[in-house]
Amino acid sequence: MRSDFDAEWEALAEEVLSGMKEWRLQHPKATLRQIEAALDERLGKMRARMLQDAALASAAADIRQAQATEQPRCEACGEVLVERTVTERQLLTQHNQLKLARSYGVCRTCGAGLFPLDDELELLPGALTPSLQEDLTHLGAWMPFDKAAQQLRRFRQTDVSRPTAERVTEAAGAAYVAFQTAEVARLERELPKPPAGPAQLFMSVDGAHIPVVGGEWAEVKTLVIGVVQPPAVIKGEIVIRTAEHSYFSRLTDSDTFQRLALVETQRRGVETAGAVGFVTDGSEWLPKFADHHRADAVRILDFPHAGEHLAAVGQASLGEGSREAQSWLKTQLHELKHNGPGPVVAEVQRLVAAQPESADLATHLAYLEKRTAHMHSPTFLAAGWPIGDGAVESGNKLVVEARLKGSGMHWARPHVDPMLALRNIVCSDRWDEAWPQIVRTLRQQAQQRRAERRHERHGARSSATVQPTAP
Repeated sequence: MRSDFDAEWEALAEEVLSGMKEWRLQHPKATLRQIEAALDERLGKMRARMLQDAALASAAADIRQAQATEQPRCEACGEVLVERTVTERQLLTQHNQLKLARSYGVCRTCGAGLFPLDDELELLPGALTPSLQEDLTHLGAWMPFDKAAQQLRRFRQTDVSRPTAERVTEAAGAAYVAFQTAEVARLERELPKPPAGPAQLFMSVDGAHIPVVGGEWAEVKTLVIGVVQPPAVIKGEIVIRTAEHSYFSRLTDSDTFQRLALVETQRRGVETAGAVGFVTDGSEWLPKFADHHRADAVRILDFPHAGEHLAAVGQASLGEGSREAQSWLKTQLHELKHNGPGPVVAEVQRLVAAQPESADLATHLAYLEKRTAHMHSPTFLAAGWPIGDGAVESGNKLVVEARLKGSGMHWARPHVDPMLALRNIVCSDRWDEAWPQIVRTLRQQAQQRRAERRHERHGARSSATVQPTAP
């Protein structure tokens, strides 16, 4: 840094000290909170100036080094850039604003232009510093955009509008969607060795409906993966829980979801885990999903879903809301959990035979008969598998509904997956891992947009130079 920085920063520090001394004399009865606020306001101004000076000084050092060795080169063709002009960029930072004067370099060969300082400092598109963009995105992933803007103002003393909060958050989410989609293509192309999985891995998929623009409801599919925990005995019953949950959600059809989920099944080691238990609600497309990601997964019908069909049979056969139906259901659930599906399915068959005209009863029987192999609860529990998909149902509430199903919300379909991607990150406690990937993608997208604009300008100039042919 320049030697005069010492004097400049010492003057700034002295200004803070003298200002606080004067303020304290004027407010002798101030509370500690008031003192903190006054100090933070003054430090904020000093912080912005130091941040600005440090950024420019670092860039100046890099430029001098580049001039002494190798000058900045074009990101498109590699030719040396020629400085064309100097432009100031203003960025919002905590408490204040900073100004960066940076050179604009142009390639004489292909016409590409860029600001080397922006690349050096890894600035993101927009008017916020990278740390503020990260904080605003993080807040937007947890709460409505107007609340996110309010909280940024409260905790970082920076004013942004609700549209800014929405734009920044959704751009980051869209970048992560793009990153994960590209990662799926890479995995399919390169077939890398997956990481080692745990001894027992739990996997489940379920759907939750959210309101979309136009008064419609659309189903979001969510995959949850967790590590199976050792069995525990609670109130005399064996209970098997899962932990270390992670999520993958998309608003798409089942085939596309199956393909895109590879990015998460690969990351969690589904292929290499000692064994995988796949607990489902019995939806018709889920066996194909299991075959795709782990063909030998233990298929388990969610116990409560089996109970729903048994309850419907009891209500239809023994009277809706009757004690007989309730007692019958309790007996069948106990039988299913402790002795397996054989006696239960036989009992349902008996009731259906007594009412052959009932299409509803026949439908419930067909559901249970088709999934008998997945209802061996005693065997599954003895092998240490959970028999319920409560983790994915909880995931629907935590990941999807808590953020995308608020009062008055109606989501445009293109904005849903970006929000889901961010929700997957925050609800899986993976923010620190994922944010650098988002930053890289945002910067790559900005570079791509520059290239597209350059090609458009080049095409426009080429068209303008073409002379019309005389008739």
